[in-house]
Amino acid sequence: MSKIRVAIIGVGNCASSLVQGVEYYKNTKESDFVPGVMHINLGGYHIRDIEFVAAFDIDKNKVGKDVSEAIFVLPNNTTKFSDVPRINVKVERGMTHDGLGKYLSEIIEKAPGSTSDVVDILRETKTDVVISYLPVGSEEATKWYVEQILEAGCAFINCIPVFIASQKYWQKRFEKKNLPIIGDDIKSQVGATILHRTLVNLYLDRGMPIERTYQLNTGGNTDFLNMLERKRLDSKKKSKTNAVTSQIRARDLDIDADNVHVGPSDYVPWQKDNKLCFLRIESRHFGDIPTHLDCRLSVEDSPNSAGVVIDAIRCCKLALNNGLSGALFSPSSYFMKAPPQQYTDTEARELTEKFIKRYGKKEKKKG
Repeated sequence: MSKIRVAIIGVGNCASSLVQGVEYYKNTKESDFVPGVMHINLGGYHIRDIEFVAAFDIDKNKVGKDVSEAIFVLPNNTTKFSDVPRINVKVERGMTHDGLGKYLSEIIEKAPGSTSDVVDILRETKTDVVISYLPVGSEEATKWYVEQILEAGCAFINCIPVFIASQKYWQKRFEKKNLPIIGDDIKSQVGATILHRTLVNLYLDRGMPIERTYQLNTGGNTDFLNMLERKRLDSKKKSKTNAVTSQIRARDLDIDADNVHVGPSDYVPWQKDNKLCFLRIESRHFGDIPTHLDCRLSVEDSPNSAGVVIDAIRCCKLALNNGLSGALFSPSSYFMKAPPQQYTDTEARELTEKFIKRYGKKEKKKG
């Protein structure tokens, strides 16, 4: 099978973990176990088949550098778990728009010069799949990049909570161009959202109502710094809240909006890329006796979603190979917090496995 040629928008912590991860697992045998990916060989594509061919950022300390160097430049502060050799792909000057908020602008200086010709670069590098790691709240920047991606003829993975794949308008735009899209807002391997959903479903499976619940998160990466600007948080809160409440509505139940709080809480610089999640669920069991659950989760934020993106990239490539277009409902439901259609996580995984089996490369029968 050919390589999967990938471009990255936003060379931050998540991009760093993704690039490191592909290098770290490139020689993994198919019989080995890799935490965080569905399959080492997914539909005929190994992890090493992912090839990074283009990258865009606005930080003057990253633009012009090789991707292998830029992923370790401050303010990136995720754990380094793999050396990355030079890949001879320089970070191009991207478009700013609303991608640089109040707090990020205090630590990031825009690179001089004009925006690179994104369409030409994507075409010249024969990019298959473009991944967006723009900061939360980058509504206009996201839409601008989507237009470039559509014109260049690439598949798209929207890892941030700007609603593209979940919207009919954008679904139709990708269908018209015969291009697939996976989105919106990447789920982690085991993060705050997936844990919250799982606990909610456990309570509901055991016949216990969700009366009040919250999810509070703290971290010290640029994502949490950016989210101190509360006006940029609207789509993020909607995405994370719906990911949880959708599991309640699926049971024909409801919960008052005032009794649910899901969203980032604060920026703690010394935490760096470590994310702390605090969950609480208030319910009642037999006899209407109150029961409360409090849970604390600590994870390294960016590596926690890198394996999920590796799977999403390969599913996008399968879609391209098979002429699929528009939003990929099954993979989106498993990989994303705000997909076009919500399922339970068990259902979503089953649907994605069926997608891989149906559209993956078929092995030739011997004899």
